[in-house]
Amino acid sequence: MKRFLSLTAVLMIVIFVTGCPKKPTIVKEEANAPVVDTKVQEEKARKEAEERARAEAEAKAKVEAETMARKEAEEKARKEAEAIKAFMPEDIHFDFDKYDIKGKDRETLKLLSEWLLKNKDPKIQIEGHCDERGSNDYNLALGDRRAYSAKQYLVTLGVSESRINTVSYGEEKPLCAESGEDCWWKNRRGHFSIQ
Repeated sequence: MKRFLSLTAVLMIVIFVTGCPKKPTIVKEEANAPVVDTKVQEEKARKEAEERARAEAEAKAKVEAETMARKEAEEKARKEAEAIKAFMPEDIHFDFDKYDIKGKDRETLKLLSEWLLKNKDPKIQIEGHCDERGSNDYNLALGDRRAYSAKQYLVTLGVSESRINTVSYGEEKPLCAESGEDCWWKNRRGHFSIQ
């Protein structure tokens, strides 16, 4: 037992002299992480903010331009609609069994042609009408010749033929239902409508 005690005493002296084993040193990862320059980060953030601001400004400008274009188109359409409403040419009239254009009616057609040349989009329809005398077939053919005669006169004044449509109603749509020259004259007409 003496030996055991002496061995224990020696061992304690060795431990005391050499000391306790040291704890392992823990190295923080932050210490090993690369150092990021704060100026680079700030510059990057500034550039990203400028890019976002530029994109937002471009988007806003695009929306404003589209809104302005839509308003201009609506205004143009409104003005054209008003111009069409404001201009309603009077009917032209024909002698019995005739389809030639008379003096006063030439002035009406001249005003119509000036309006059509000034307003490029609208198209017109010319309706040929007759009084009740004559057969239905004859009056349809006569109404067609009356409408075509007015169309040809407008074409000679410079209006594009593609902007003019003709139709004959013969005696089917009278303005006046009485028998007599005053009433018949009202029905022998070329009527214009804007399409």
